[in-house]
Amino acid sequence: MSGAFVLRAGTLSLRATRRGVVVCGLLSAALVALALWAFTLGSYALSLGDLASVMSGTAGNSVRTVVLEWRAPRIVAAVLFGAALAMGGAVFQSLTRNPLGSPDVIGFTTGSYTGVVVTLLAGASGYAALAAGALAGGLVTALAVYLLAFRRGVRGFRLIIVGIAVGALLSSVNTWFSVKADVDTALRAAVWGAGSLSAIGWPAVLMASVLIAVVALAAPVAQRRMRWLELGDDTAAMLGVHVERTKLLLVVLGVAATAAVTAAAGPIAFVALAAPQIARRLTGRGTSVDLTGSALVGALLLLGADIAAQHAIEGVVLPTGAVTVCVGGAYLLVLLVRESRRGR
Repeated sequence: MSGAFVLRAGTLSLRATRRGVVVCGLLSAALVALALWAFTLGSYALSLGDLASVMSGTAGNSVRTVVLEWRAPRIVAAVLFGAALAMGGAVFQSLTRNPLGSPDVIGFTTGSYTGVVVTLLAGASGYAALAAGALAGGLVTALAVYLLAFRRGVRGFRLIIVGIAVGALLSSVNTWFSVKADVDTALRAAVWGAGSLSAIGWPAVLMASVLIAVVALAAPVAQRRMRWLELGDDTAAMLGVHVERTKLLLVVLGVAATAAVTAAAGPIAFVALAAPQIARRLTGRGTSVDLTGSALVGALLLLGADIAAQHAIEGVVLPTGAVTVCVGGAYLLVLLVRESRRGR
């Protein structure tokens, strides 16, 4: 019986792997198609032939400017930032073993927001300063949540509850900062806090890419450790994993992915919450984490949300964060109803 069970488990794992490869290929193709479509949209209409001429170096100056300077930074940022948010969400959902374990739910995104607000109040405005503030704010918040939730180890539900409480406290602190700051600083913080890709340029994209690349390079090792932790802390310890040290390093990795985006575009909600869950259902991973699938789904979600923010209402450009909040609010409601029924 045990041999048959192992054989069946191996067969199911192989099927899931094959399905995951196929799904990731389809997601990649959809992402490329969506990105090409995004290049053609706008008041200055372009065709795929115009894009080809830019790639071949035969395009005119006006077409090159529109493609390379106006649209490409925003499209690349949407893809990279969506992938980073999704990977951060996958890390925290795996750690908490709960679909609500997302950086924007458990307060880490709010902590990064607080770090940026403090940086703005200090008079700094460059991406490097904002990234440092976002990373510091997120890490300090993560450390506070980790220590408050630590009781002979960290359990997922306790981490979520403590994170929500800390996030609510930091939200009030952010509001107080905005009230006490001068008008110009408060306005900049408010505009940045809406979460938008409209002001993204190549310098911010390239600097954010460095931090995101570090996260991506660590992703294979992180995914293996997360799958061990999903077996349970005791089982992971038997496999030689230093459980609490690994959890702390994974928290740092997830915060870094979130902070890279928050510094450049502001807090963009719900991508980190929804993308890992959608990826799990598409790839057939069940409860197992899939960073590659999550990254592709996150890139698709954020790019689609940014296209909707620019073109859904004629003559009106919405903050990208406003679109993700609208879509994510509906998703969160469905998720909460589903979890409440499962708990009965």
